[in-house]
This record gives sequence, structure tokens and C-alpha cells, in this order.
Amino acid sequence: MARMNDAAPIGNNTAKPAASPQQDEHPGLPTPRRWWAIAAISFGTSLLVLDGAIANVALPTIARDLGVSNAAVTNVVTVYQLVLVMMLLPFASLGDKLGHRNLYQAGQGVFMVASALCLLADHFAVLLVLRTFQALGAAMALSVSAAMLRQIYPAKRLGTGLGVNSVIVASSSAMAPTLGGYIVGNAHWQLVFVVAAPLAIVSLLLGRALPDPEPRKERLQWISASWSALTMLLLVGGVQVGTHGQPLLGMLIVALGIVSTFYLVRREKRRPAPVLPVDLLSRPVLGLSALAAMASFVAASALMLSLPFRLEEGYGFDPQTVGLLLLPFPLTMLVISPLAGWMSDRIAATKLGVTGMSIVTIGMLLIAFMPEDVSKEGIGARLAFTALGFGLFFSPNTRLLISRAPRERAAAAGGVQSTARLFGQTLGAVLVGVLLAGGWGMGPAPMLFACALAFVAAACSVTRYKFRDAKAG
Repeated sequence: MARMNDAAPIGNNTAKPAASPQQDEHPGLPTPRRWWAIAAISFGTSLLVLDGAIANVALPTIARDLGVSNAAVTNVVTVYQLVLVMMLLPFASLGDKLGHRNLYQAGQGVFMVASALCLLADHFAVLLVLRTFQALGAAMALSVSAAMLRQIYPAKRLGTGLGVNSVIVASSSAMAPTLGGYIVGNAHWQLVFVVAAPLAIVSLLLGRALPDPEPRKERLQWISASWSALTMLLLVGGVQVGTHGQPLLGMLIVALGIVSTFYLVRREKRRPAPVLPVDLLSRPVLGLSALAAMASFVAASALMLSLPFRLEEGYGFDPQTVGLLLLPFPLTMLVISPLAGWMSDRIAATKLGVTGMSIVTIGMLLIAFMPEDVSKEGIGARLAFTALGFGLFFSPNTRLLISRAPRERAAAAGGVQSTARLFGQTLGAVLVGVLLAGGWGMGPAPMLFACALAFVAAACSVTRYKFRDAKAG
């Protein structure tokens, strides 16, 4: 059976597609170095994912301990994600200048130090500052991780490699709620921000196996980088301000962000390797893939951030039980993600994506209208079914976005993917904060919004197929 993807007509099982200029026959790292590099980047990925997800189950406890509202405490997640969104694209450009491995390992060092200092956080403002530094370290590492994955794995096995990386993400996500619930129930909540730091040490020790850094002789684009970060701050920060009692000021800041985006795009169009990768986003397949990713991550974030509040305060479960109830979601992702990655080397991302988002829509509706006497098994089954849909969507969509970019723009493509993911997660956190502040966060509203976003992701997948490159393989 011929290999199929969104760049070739579906259903032709006999003709071998012509080579695409976006695809290559890169052999990847030689073995056994490849395996050590996979281990290094896996530990680094686990570190960043675990810390990003472990705080969710601790939010109600942090709110009570530090005397802040449920709506305000979501800033522990939102600030972290906001800084990531602001800095991913500038750091991706910096990684091309300094070398991907150098920036990746420097980011892990920053993250490790900031995590250790979280033990001293006894005030909400202090915690937010430390989360900011954690996010800076994470952005340095995440901005170049996809580019290094593309160098580690052979080109023809990139989908499988991304599936393996998804296993790491899913495993860390699976561990996060259970570990977070255990820590909150038996120790100081500050430990949830520290427990992942030792993984950075292991990744740093194995880091020499990662692809050799290849610094480029090009000028740093400080103006474009600063402008890009400021624009993201205006867009997301304005929404944040609007959700915390100042809607008019928030709308004004968002409007400034939109104007800034317009002029930044005009500036970046004239540059051969722009910090804001308009050269990639102008390609329909890549732009629609990024939009689909963002919509799907808003939906997933709205689910995983709103559900702990609903389960604790609406259904009366304790934090440890909530952590266990959330476990079926990442465990299902753990099984489905590598399978979907393997399938994405053979089956069109459109088929997998539309199927996945259809399943997500049904699962979200089942969660939205859970009866008051729903069993723990019923909650777990609903989450596992929804995770099946997300798992079928994420890996194929990521593979398409990363593989269709030119190799010299791999870091930028990875930055687009990570920015879409984090921007979506940030908007999901903002959405949950708005719904909680308005008194709608405990009901079906978050899931209904998620259903609408799943439809957007599916529509992007279908539209993207219409723009497939006839020359691509």
C-alpha cells in the first residue's frame, strides 16, 4: 500500500508520489548515539511537561492557602503559558544563531534553578515571579526541541519519532495529576513545582549525544524578537486584564495587539528568515495545521483545567481522588499517540484528524452532561473516550506541520507548533478563568466551548486537504 498523507490524493494505492522539495532523506543520527539522544530529549520533555501539568490539581489548594480566588489562581498556569507564548518564536530564532543544543541545555539549567527556588514561595506574587523564570527556561528548550527531533530521527520515520515523543508527553501527563494530588494531600504544595527538577540533571548529563550545535553567521533580530514578544503580551495579556474586572482596558490592550500584529507581519514579510514565521504560515497547509493545533489545544486545556474544580467543588471529591479520576485521559493518550504517529506515516492526517475531532465532540458532550450520581468509572470512561479523539489528531497534525517546512526553517516550524499549543492552552486557561468568574465554570459551558473548537479543528483539516501540494509525497 502506498504511503499517504495530506500532500497526496487519498485512495491512490498504486502510483508512487513524486518527491517534494519539503521532504528529504535525512538519515538521522547514527546508532547508538541516536538512542542516547532520544533519552536526553525524553528526560527534558518529561521535565517540562510534568511541571506544566502538575499544577492543575493543586490550584484549589493554592487558592485556599494563599488567600486568592479561584479565578485568580488560574494565573499560576496562565502566567507560565503566557511567557512561553511570548518567547518561543524569539528563542527559536536565537537557537538558529547560537546552536539548538546550546540553547536547549541552557534553558534546562534556568528551569532547574527556578524550580528549586519555588520551595521558598510563600506569597502569590513570589510564586508568579518564579513561574515566569520557569517559563523562560522552558521556552528556551521547547523552541528548538522539534528541530532536534527532526535531526535525531530519519526523515522517513519522523511520524514514528513524533509518536514516541508523544508517549513521553502522555506518560508525564499521566504522572502529573496523580503525583500532584499525592503531594498536595501529603506535603507542602510548593513541592509540585520542584519534583520534576532532577530530570533536568539527567538530561544535561546525556546532552552531549544530542545533535551537534550548528551556529549560523547571521545577525540577531532583536527588534523583531522584542516586537514579537510584545505583540503576544498585548494579545494574551489584554484578555487576562479583561477577565479580571477591567473589560474596557482589556479590549483596548487587545486592540493594540491586533494593530501591532498587522505592522509586525508587514515588517517580517520583507525578511528571508523572519522571527514571526510568516513565510511558513502563508503556506495554506502549514497555516491551517497551526490553526487546527491551536483550536484543539484550547479545547483540551478547557477540559483539563475546568474539570478539577467541577470534581472537587461540584461532586465533592478530594484532591487525591481527582488526580486519579483524571488519569484515564493521559493513559489513553499514552497508548493512542504512538499508534497515531505510526499511522501518520501511512494515512492522511485529514482522515485521522476529522475522525479524532468527531470523537472529541461526542466525548465532550458526555462529560458536559454527566449526571450528579455519575460513578468514578463513568467519569474515567468519558475521559478515555475523549482522549482517544485527541490522540488521533495531535501526532498526525504535528508531523504534517514539522515535515512540510524546509529543513533550514525547522526551528521556526517547531516554534509555530509549540506556540500554537501554548497559545491554545493559554486561551483555554483564560476561558476557564472567565467562566469561573462568571459562575459558569462548574457546569457544561467549558465543554460546549470545547465542542465548538473541535469543529474548528476538523474544518481546518478538511480545508487544508484542498490545498495539498500535488508535487508532495
